[in-house]
Amino acid sequence: MKKMMIRSLVGLAALGIAAGASAQMKPEDMIKYRQSGYTFMSWNMGKIKAQVVDGTVPFDKAQVQAAANLIAAVANSGMGALYAPGTDEGKGWKETRLKPEFFQKMDEVKEVGGNFVKQANKLAEVAATGDEAAIKAQFGETGKACKACHEKFREEE
Repeated sequence: MKKMMIRSLVGLAALGIAAGASAQMKPEDMIKYRQSGYTFMSWNMGKIKAQVVDGTVPFDKAQVQAAANLIAAVANSGMGALYAPGTDEGKGWKETRLKPEFFQKMDEVKEVGGNFVKQANKLAEVAATGDEAAIKAQFGETGKACKACHEKFREEE
């Protein structure tokens, strides 16, 4: 419980810092930073998947825990501040795929984003136990939370 409180406070502090910093950023930089964050999370999701879902890499509790902690850290980093009006068009590292309706459905965005943060935090908690079956189940829930946002607010490639 104490750990979750600390994570929440760190997340809120990061959001405040990110909101202030994002006010000074160009839209293409905002797009670039969020693309980088999601790429980093995807890489870490892949490490967990290889170990607890696919079994193509031997299970290593420390590696899985580190990957889950990094996913939670990025989820709690305040990346929402990188979604300013005008960032649904343009290019970061590549063309953005953010749908314009993202900015018209902010209540839904908050709900979907909040669930992702919740699931990412839970993944970090479960990874700390080393229970492969529980990690696999929570990995699935975290993946569903990612997919929910993709389906609603991201254009296909």
